[in-house]
Amino acid sequence: MRRSSNELAPLAESEPDVLSSVSNVIEFPVRHDHDARLEHDLVVALATADDLASGMVGVADRIRGTAGADGVEWWAKGDDGVLELVAATGTPSGPRHSLPIGSSGLFVLHGGSLDPRLQSALPSLTPIARRRAAEERLARTTVQLAQRNEALEDFAALVAHELKTPLQAALVADDPSAPVEDALDLVDALLEAARKEPAEPTFSSVTTCLDQLVEDLRAEVEITADTETTMPLPPGPLRVILRNLLSNAVAAGARHVHVTAVRSSRSSCLLVEDDGAGLAENDRYAAGSGLGLSLCGRIAARFGGVLELDARPSGGTRATLEFAEAA
Repeated sequence: MRRSSNELAPLAESEPDVLSSVSNVIEFPVRHDHDARLEHDLVVALATADDLASGMVGVADRIRGTAGADGVEWWAKGDDGVLELVAATGTPSGPRHSLPIGSSGLFVLHGGSLDPRLQSALPSLTPIARRRAAEERLARTTVQLAQRNEALEDFAALVAHELKTPLQAALVADDPSAPVEDALDLVDALLEAARKEPAEPTFSSVTTCLDQLVEDLRAEVEITADTETTMPLPPGPLRVILRNLLSNAVAAGARHVHVTAVRSSRSSCLLVEDDGAGLAENDRYAAGSGLGLSLCGRIAARFGGVLELDARPSGGTRATLEFAEAA
């Protein structure tokens, strides 16, 4: 649950005890042992928690008990600099009071009263919260960089595998222009597949992509199709996946391949069924285009799809590429 900081606007009018200016600062006497104990408990709750949010829930629970509040919320600035509700405990009812904790946001108390001990103890949380927030940002950034690096490695593997066939053909051809053109078209398709998925899905014609691939395959295999609908991914990635599935069927000795594209209110589905050797001879089935099936699966996943292989009861293989429709 996240709420905008605009909902905090009434705080300034409903909480006479908020320390919002220098004139509201209260001078407290020398701290006693019970003051130090409260500060210690708050620091330990935040410093030993699994993450910043759960640590702040522990702190909010301790504040709630000390202040006799019905509920306590922790509001912190998001990436856009706007205060957001991040953690809460108890029931948000009764008069509201705010307890700022420097750059780490503020606690909002519902009911209860502002205990002077809390005013004294909370500043100790600021450096701990700031450090933990920085650590979590660093961890997220590290994961993102690792994922990008993995995507780059995948793309390099895609290019290396897929360019091998047209470039080898160019080396032995009397006129290398056609296979070189195929290689360039393939690079364009892989670049399109490597790009981040668009905010709005792009739908591509299965019929158009299939017509281009059938001409490229130049194999003695019968390909039939029922592909009047479109699929929710760009043409380049769709061609790469289709090329791989058709090439694998041919490599598995298929004499007939049937391609079906169907859409319902819940999903879009592309089926490629063949009568080849089947998954029992997986090495033979996966020897087609040179593009690994796992990499095809990653291309599909980049656009929200799932690629699965199953053995057909009558022999051969059924490949299913499915996309759940967005709600």
